[in-house]
Amino acid sequence: MLQSRSPLCLLGLSLMIATLSAQAAGLSSEHKNFGKTRDGTPVEQYVLRNSHGMQATVITYGATLQALEVPDKHGKVEDVVLGFDDVQGYETGKAYFGATIGRFGNRLANGAFELDGKRYQVPQNDGSNALHGGPQGFDKHVWKARPTQGKDSVGVTLTYRSADGEMGFPGNLETEVTYSLNDRNELRIDYKASTDKPTVLNLTNHSYFNLAGAGNGDVLQQLATLHASRYTPVNGTLIPTGELAPVAGTPMDFTKPTAIGKNIKANHPQLKFAEPKQGGFDFNWVLDAKGDLGKLAADVSDPQSGRRLQLYTTEPGVQFYTSNFLDGSVKGKAGKTYAHWSAFTLETQHYPDAPNQPGFPSTRLDPGKTYTQNTVFRFSAQ
Repeated sequence: MLQSRSPLCLLGLSLMIATLSAQAAGLSSEHKNFGKTRDGTPVEQYVLRNSHGMQATVITYGATLQALEVPDKHGKVEDVVLGFDDVQGYETGKAYFGATIGRFGNRLANGAFELDGKRYQVPQNDGSNALHGGPQGFDKHVWKARPTQGKDSVGVTLTYRSADGEMGFPGNLETEVTYSLNDRNELRIDYKASTDKPTVLNLTNHSYFNLAGAGNGDVLQQLATLHASRYTPVNGTLIPTGELAPVAGTPMDFTKPTAIGKNIKANHPQLKFAEPKQGGFDFNWVLDAKGDLGKLAADVSDPQSGRRLQLYTTEPGVQFYTSNFLDGSVKGKAGKTYAHWSAFTLETQHYPDAPNQPGFPSTRLDPGKTYTQNTVFRFSAQ
């Protein structure tokens, strides 16, 4: 006589099948210690590998992408994201290297917003503004983690509970971020969150990419395409004016492959706002894909190494930032120095200051609703 299996048994069977499938595809993962914070909290490291030599390393401090090794056109593997070799670098660092950003990515004007007639104040850590959730945002906390397996991927899921009132934001927020790597050289980041009070939320990943290898010079000759015909201009404090302006005829036009450095020093007021001394990019582009994960949002390649990064996302915008404020004083992994313009970011997001901009897509999250975001970084070599 056949007996029905329990849900728990079926779940275990499904996980076993997923694990075997991943192993068959040449995928593997490893779990290590990464040291301790100053208060003695252990930090863990998860290493995800595929059969093509690609390797993603995630640490539980800040749910951070600590390293990303990608082969070039000759098969040579380099780490293409900036970061540190130890926990202390991330604890004291201010550049958000590889971190999960929350509760609110990018800037909030005067660190304040209103929700249902009540004003909330976030600590101001960027002049008069709040940046990336305040001085103790999600990047400065140790997350819980567990390894995960998909049918054709290997990953790690990290969770963090942000208490009601943390950094001034309302509601107890349960956040989950999953990094997964497949054999198509795709690193995927899936976000999920829920709250018990109305709140605002804008999560992203703040990896700094240099397709020539982290610390291997600047990115000015790397070619960027942003499939975005508009962007959100800013004022002198980098807060959006509320306008969705065309990129045509401006240095912000990356609708065709363009060297990042081609117009980075152009005499344009927006570039001076982003970096007053030399100019630079630090803006939100309005993606033409409009949240369609199947449509290409951005494409960056390095002519020398042949490495190519293609971005897909469900978010309406992306912050393209050229590490304008790295000045050579930061020593990163393997003792390499990170200089001016030594990397770029592709921070998939809702628009900056959205809670204060009624014309922007809403970042409100209510109880009973689930926040989701999906972003894919696809790598290849030309």
